[in-house]
Amino acid sequence: MSKETIRVPDVGSSDPVDVIEVSVKKGDTVEAEDTIVVLESDKASLEVPCPKAGTVLELKVKAGDQVKEGDPLLDLDVAGDDGGDDTADQGDAQADEAESRSDFSRDDGAEENDDAKKAPAAKGGTRTVPAPDLGDIDEAEIIEINVAEGDSVEAEQTILVIESDKASLEVPCPEAGTVKKLLVKVGDKIGTGTDLMELETAGGGEGASDQGSASKGASNKGSSEKSASKEQGDSKPARSRQSDLDQKPSQADRQSAAPETPERVEGKPSSSVHAGPAVRKLARETGIDLADVAPSGPKDRILKEDVHALIKQRLENPPAAGGAGMPDLPEIDFSEFGPVERQELNKLRKVAAKNLHRSWVTIPHVTQFDEADITELEAFRKSQNKALEKEGVKLTMLAFLVKACANALREFPRFNSSLEVSGEALIMKDYVHIGIAVDTPNGLVVPVIRDADKKGLKDIALEMGELAAKARDRKLSPADMKGATFSISSLGGIGGTAFTPIVNWPEVAILGVSRSDTKPVWDGQAFQPRLTLPLSLSYDHRVIDGADAARFTSYLSQLLSDMRRALL
Repeated sequence: MSKETIRVPDVGSSDPVDVIEVSVKKGDTVEAEDTIVVLESDKASLEVPCPKAGTVLELKVKAGDQVKEGDPLLDLDVAGDDGGDDTADQGDAQADEAESRSDFSRDDGAEENDDAKKAPAAKGGTRTVPAPDLGDIDEAEIIEINVAEGDSVEAEQTILVIESDKASLEVPCPEAGTVKKLLVKVGDKIGTGTDLMELETAGGGEGASDQGSASKGASNKGSSEKSASKEQGDSKPARSRQSDLDQKPSQADRQSAAPETPERVEGKPSSSVHAGPAVRKLARETGIDLADVAPSGPKDRILKEDVHALIKQRLENPPAAGGAGMPDLPEIDFSEFGPVERQELNKLRKVAAKNLHRSWVTIPHVTQFDEADITELEAFRKSQNKALEKEGVKLTMLAFLVKACANALREFPRFNSSLEVSGEALIMKDYVHIGIAVDTPNGLVVPVIRDADKKGLKDIALEMGELAAKARDRKLSPADMKGATFSISSLGGIGGTAFTPIVNWPEVAILGVSRSDTKPVWDGQAFQPRLTLPLSLSYDHRVIDGADAARFTSYLSQLLSDMRRALL
């Protein structure tokens, strides 16, 4: 075991660069090639790998520091080292390795570029634009395409973004023109010299195609003459391997331009952005357009925290019109087609609309359909109503549903939970409060029957009657409609065979009940008339799997077929 200082490799410039991320902390065990810090210049970002495996003894830098070649990054306790004084040699080796990896490396094709500059310019026509020299990168993936066929582009304008294992880089257009044809798409793997697109340049005449071929040949030639190019020493960093961040529009510019481009191509942001490979990968996985993200990092760099903040904002405050991430709905003058009358929505319907929309766009809904044989239960209900008539109690099928659902929620507690806003944990509730959707002239309200699992059928029926009366008289208090863990929406008194109720957030499931109907059911020997009740269970698929939903409705059907099971 020996202590070794890991230093900043050659970044291709004598100017200091920013430390924008430190990927390890004191005491961490790292493997060779693990990223330890991310550095950034005005043009590109670089993930610095650890040259050896070991344990971090001490960090020498923090995010926000400025460093240059040779500055210490951290002290590493290296396993199996002989302790010899070879720090300088190691630093040189590390610098060579980083030079072959990074976006900061010197222009391997500088000589060819100089030759190209001296060559006479083509008169115009159509040319093929190849990928620039990628150094020792065998292939990189195209993660964004910033132009479309027919677009006019300027010289040095970013046409696409590619990503390797360690860095991402923006590929500029070598000259102004019009995109005639794209030869690649998002997800393609490319290497040095791969044809990217056909560009129609201004003017006319011969020689344009030859110029494209020469450019591609020069790019391929650059790889074979790398050592000769390195000897020049004073060559500038390759423009084709750097992100043109100094031309990046501001967040305000991106937002003002957004309405002009409502339709976005997959993998194509609405403008250039400043972000590293890990952030771009996160954005792709979550469906976020980085052009919509407000940057908080140095030099307007987008961090992972910025992407997470936008996701949280969209979940908590979905747009008022259209779906999440969808353009606003256009205003239509319906009076052009005939007489109209505008009716203002009351406060109850406005609040309900907002809550329902939020639930619909933030919860991935799935509905499980089933039916229960309630032939015996209906006969029992009618017989009990005659006996309870003197007590002023009327048993409805909804009262039996509340009791059956309360038992099912105890049997399947996941249906009685809520998902944290972060999406990282479930809140399991040790109480069963069931909301009952009540239709009133002013709109839908959902009063709550608390501790339904601890109440008998008569208590539930009496409380339901009281809550329904208060709802019709508009006397429900906010406390009467809070705290539900599960909801029931019954349309049995109206009709229908099935429907898909919307989960009432923060609940994770809701039961829809339609009108019961007598059907012929095969008993093994003959068809028998049976009264069946349609059930529609909508649930949050982030919390509940389809198999669990099927088990829940199956269990509920068995209870409704024979309520004696609830006593077991």
